[in-house]
Amino acid sequence: MSKPRDPVAGPDSPEPPFPIRLSGPVIKGFGRGSKDLGIPTANIPADDLSEKHPELTTGVYYGVVALDPKTYHHETTEGNTSTAVVLPAVLSIGYNPFYKNTVRSVEIHIMPALTEPSPTAAGQEGYTKFNRLPDFYKTRLNLLILGYIRPEFDYVSLEALVEDIRVDCEVARESLLREAYKCYMVESGKTSGEVSEDHAWLVSFD
Repeated sequence: MSKPRDPVAGPDSPEPPFPIRLSGPVIKGFGRGSKDLGIPTANIPADDLSEKHPELTTGVYYGVVALDPKTYHHETTEGNTSTAVVLPAVLSIGYNPFYKNTVRSVEIHIMPALTEPSPTAAGQEGYTKFNRLPDFYKTRLNLLILGYIRPEFDYVSLEALVEDIRVDCEVARESLLREAYKCYMVESGKTSGEVSEDHAWLVSFD
């Protein structure tokens, strides 16, 4: 039996090379996230990743994302918003050994706001429900990668892969709930104080 994984990843505040900025239109992926795994993912181009960000080794990371509000209106409990909403995310950069991909990809799973219940918290045995947003294909996505969770692994079964991704989601949530990470979760237009250059970039779609 494998030992339980640590509930958080990375230091208590982002350290170099993080935060790392990635941006691009949401493109068609391999089509396996939703179909095979029940885990919706957003893919962005990874063509020049090695050249621009050689520090990004293959593996699983946590961070925050914002979608261009000009083409995607996020629905909240208060209704649709016309400003960029920042949401937590877990992402994989690599080849997904389970599927033996030959092309590197950036696959992002967008989670609910940290103020909402987590759908991936341990619940009914053998069943996990992952967050699903309305379609935002071709929408520009800004991503701040804030920390590293683990390397890529191969798996003996689809169920084992899904369970590890479920745990990745929980580790990402707990990691982002730490005090030094909260400044990245502020929604566009929701703060009267100063915001960091990274956060300003995250919610800017001019």
